[in-house]
Amino acid sequence: MSRSTDRQTDPAAATASLAAEAALLEGRLSLLREAIESVDARIDAVSETLRRLQRPATGPTDGETPEERASATGPDRSKRGRA
Repeated sequence: MSRSTDRQTDPAAATASLAAEAALLEGRLSLLREAIESVDARIDAVSETLRRLQRPATGPTDGETPEERASATGPDRSKRGRA
């Protein structure tokens, strides 16, 4: 009798083998879910950082125009050399 025939005639061994494989796959699935959650959290953090970095460049804050912001931070360098 060949090995494949033995496996087919022993349902208890096949059931035990499948149960063990299912447990391993469930463990791997759990690890993958945790990794995905970690990546999602990192994506959210990077996205929020990018949003914060883009805010000053996208428009005025507190109703100020870009010129008012520039004058509040120092001389307007575009007008250098003019009297």
